[in-house]
Amino acid sequence: MEAQNDSFIRYLATERGLSASYQLSVRQTLDALAGWLGKRGTPLPDVGTDELAAFLSQRKDEGLNAASLRLTTVHLKVFFRWLAAKGKLEMDPAEPLLSPRADQTLPETLHAVEIAKLLDSIDPSASLGRRDRAILELFYSSGLRLSELCGLRLEMIDFEDGFLRVTGKGNKTRVVRVGHLALESIENYLTNERPNLVTKRTSSHLFISVRGTALSPDRVRQIVKERAKLAGIDQNIYPHLLRHSFATHLLEGGADLRVIQELLGHADISTTQIYTHVDRHRLKSIHQKFHPRG
Repeated sequence: MEAQNDSFIRYLATERGLSASYQLSVRQTLDALAGWLGKRGTPLPDVGTDELAAFLSQRKDEGLNAASLRLTTVHLKVFFRWLAAKGKLEMDPAEPLLSPRADQTLPETLHAVEIAKLLDSIDPSASLGRRDRAILELFYSSGLRLSELCGLRLEMIDFEDGFLRVTGKGNKTRVVRVGHLALESIENYLTNERPNLVTKRTSSHLFISVRGTALSPDRVRQIVKERAKLAGIDQNIYPHLLRHSFATHLLEGGADLRVIQELLGHADISTTQIYTHVDRHRLKSIHQKFHPRG
């Protein structure tokens, strides 16, 4: 099964253009399946729907939540569909599998007051203040994913019209609006700070480290957390929280859900609809708090 797993991962990378993190997630699922089949002495050609259902049942017993089980089921469906299409199997045993309903968990958000507190706490004149202020302003202004922000290059910015061209999931490119405050912060960083960070090996990446190299996702996460701590915000702050806040505040302001879907780069409107639940949750909380019979 190892050879088939390797071929499938190459297919995801080269033909589907899926991210390294997604490839790793699929690899972990397939490795777990291979280990489970090995213990049972079941070769890949003998795998049927019953075996896959038993594997998923064991994963559930091991503590996998509904969302993770749903993702594992998707991995199995795509893998066995690929095997059947390649003629490696006579039929697709994963096709009848039903995905468990994912838990309806609402994304965390920050109140606009907390966002302002976070951004205003960064002193642009301090060391790396211009860079870090630009990073956080851009996260909140445009709702970028962490990978999208880290992949930004200078040539992707249109300062005149206030847009970014970003590459998102599946190597899909979209145009994203940037607010004037975020643009001002980026221009300040590019004019007064980035030139001092540039070295001979510096690429055209927008955000770079003190060594002149592109910032890694882990480093950007660290920057966001450090800045939140310095701002005196006790809540766990991470880049995706700013993306959630971006979408939620747009919806609260009256933005159309389809527009928010396009700005976030969601392929399916159902993914964006989670923010309508957030808005209803907020309205319910306000009603309960302020109405005499709430």
